[in-house]
Amino acid sequence: MSSAARIQAPIELVEETPVRWRIEPRAGMRVPGIVFASRSLIPAVAAEQALQQVANVATLPGIVVASYAMPDVHWGYGFPIGGVAATDIERGGVVSPGGVGFDISCGVRLLVSRMTEGDAARVLPALMDSLDRAIPRGVGVGGIWTLRDEQELGRILGGGSRYAVERGRGVARDIDRCEDRGAVSDVDVGGVSRAALKRGIRQVGSLGGGNHFLEIQVVDTIYDTGVAKAFDLEIGRVCVMIHSGSRGLGHQICTDHVRVMQTAMPTSAR
Repeated sequence: MSSAARIQAPIELVEETPVRWRIEPRAGMRVPGIVFASRSLIPAVAAEQALQQVANVATLPGIVVASYAMPDVHWGYGFPIGGVAATDIERGGVVSPGGVGFDISCGVRLLVSRMTEGDAARVLPALMDSLDRAIPRGVGVGGIWTLRDEQELGRILGGGSRYAVERGRGVARDIDRCEDRGAVSDVDVGGVSRAALKRGIRQVGSLGGGNHFLEIQVVDTIYDTGVAKAFDLEIGRVCVMIHSGSRGLGHQICTDHVRVMQTAMPTSAR
């Protein structure tokens, strides 16, 4: 594992297209930075110094092609959230768990309602108040699923969505709408530390803090009619978008493995 150098010079963007921007290599950058974002997004991205992190990642040993930033790019732990990079081991490339981030396997879900924008407008204040009361969120907040012990949390980690549905925490179609049907086949719960389980046991079913959210949204534009039809989306339809994180559990898992890598690597490489 190797940390990226910090670029101190001001970041200058070159507009290649209205949705693609380039940071030319400078001050230790081995490759350019490529940012995918609309013109309206760029000021917010620049304001929180995420572009600085895009440039920093471009200094990593063995990085190939470019340091990329997706439209959701924002400030992160060394790497920007929404940043993408690949390194070539044969060219001195590095493995960086910090590049994955501390919120492991964040989930995003779109729920389509039967409501229209006009329907929602009449009940929106009451709806938002109800969601405010019902949804646990924020740093250190407990969840809505009370677990018996750490072993049950281990079963949730291993069984994923299917385990939750079997215990009445979802419906069968939720499994069909999850990547890999809600659980990876080669999961190793034994690799999760006791400290991580202890942090996560009281947070199951909570939204989290930072960039995690629940939003009431309205469809105002459709770019692909085939995809929109498959998801039952139409102009004016109200949807709920949820972005949840792995909470203290995921943060601790990443912390544990960063420490393992730091211990294993030579002092000169840290």
